[in-house]
Amino acid sequence: MKALFSSFLGTSRYWWVVLTVGILMVVSGFAYWFWPVAGYAVASVLFGWMLILAGIVQLLVASGPDRGRGWSWWIAGGVVDMFIGFMLVRNVLLAESVFPYFIALIFAFWGINALCNGVAASGSKYWWMYLVNGVLMLVISYFFIEAGWIQNMEMVSFLTSLAFIYWGFTVSALAYEIKPGNRLTDDDGK
Repeated sequence: MKALFSSFLGTSRYWWVVLTVGILMVVSGFAYWFWPVAGYAVASVLFGWMLILAGIVQLLVASGPDRGRGWSWWIAGGVVDMFIGFMLVRNVLLAESVFPYFIALIFAFWGINALCNGVAASGSKYWWMYLVNGVLMLVISYFFIEAGWIQNMEMVSFLTSLAFIYWGFTVSALAYEIKPGNRLTDDDGK
């Protein structure tokens, strides 16, 4: 696992920005969980801004001098996240109607990314964690499609809060792994 993160994801001096995005996502998820009456439109616009921020962070990490072999996933993810984020922020009525589908697309993309990372890391100790993360993201994607299809706003609100929380913890864990000088990412333990 030590060599996997340093060679595949690389390290970045912007790890703290990734951690900040993860913490903001967790806080937003819990806020939406406890105050779902705040509105479906607010959640879609808030999620849109979080996606724009996450996309900018991904592009910053991919443009760093210490990027690993998987830098193209960071760029693709940043572009997808920013595009969907701008679509959600641009028009509130559009955002309300297509919000579950956009979120399903994002989780499907990151689920496939995690599955590919798991297959690429099949020789490492914790390769199966990528597969579990990928399957969970694909399941969340499926639930967003189903909730959007039947227009169940309560289900979409519940899934949105869970998605914020889950994704925030995942991004926070990733920030720790890409931190330069992290003992878990260095092969020699320095």
